[in-house]
Amino acid sequence: MPSTDAHGAPAGNGGGQQKPKPVTIAFVLYPGFTALDIIGPFQVLAYVPGHEAVFVAAEPGPVTDDTGRCPLTASASLDQLTVPDVVIIGGSLSTKEPDPRLVDWLRRVHPATTWTTSVCTGSIYLAAAGILDGQQATTHWARAGELERHGARYTEQRVVERGKVITAAGVSAGIDMALTLLGKMYGPQLAEGVQLAIEYDPHPPFGTGSPSKAPADIVEFVRAQLNTLAAAEPATTG
Repeated sequence: MPSTDAHGAPAGNGGGQQKPKPVTIAFVLYPGFTALDIIGPFQVLAYVPGHEAVFVAAEPGPVTDDTGRCPLTASASLDQLTVPDVVIIGGSLSTKEPDPRLVDWLRRVHPATTWTTSVCTGSIYLAAAGILDGQQATTHWARAGELERHGARYTEQRVVERGKVITAAGVSAGIDMALTLLGKMYGPQLAEGVQLAIEYDPHPPFGTGSPSKAPADIVEFVRAQLNTLAAAEPATTG
């Protein structure tokens, strides 16, 4: 992990000292991933000096999101990236069982990571890998039952920290998770600066951002729509 200067930012290579080892952050892609789950944390973390942000998938190449319209390109395969410092896995509309290749990879790399994190239903992958057994964790509210079926204990919190594992609730909560992670890695000042740089100061126009705040009829309507989209599962490549 990079050292930090007095302001909490990763230190430079002054004084002829050996350049610190980059922090490798694996952004895990798979067909049907939700784009903001990955892009939100990527935007927070990728510009930090000393970070090496890597899109990783079962095979290198383009991987298409759950809309079928937003491919991202994996530069490394799971077999090529075996010792990431940080893992970030996002979620998907899909209600199918997690891809066993990803589950096995998470199980293998987790013991050596500094941080293992998820956004939205990405926590179901962590749970399937045994990383969340008996622990409190969060996920998208509509998939809480699936998370619990894989051994975790669901909580509606937006970000849940348990040791080196951090889980985030649905989609937009990935930005909160990444800022939390940055603060844990380098202290609050750098995280505060990045939050200002991306002007993350949410004031949502409606108070329906969680099921405990939204009217019951909207909750059930959205749940039904998500289930319909999951059943449709647009064709993806990657």
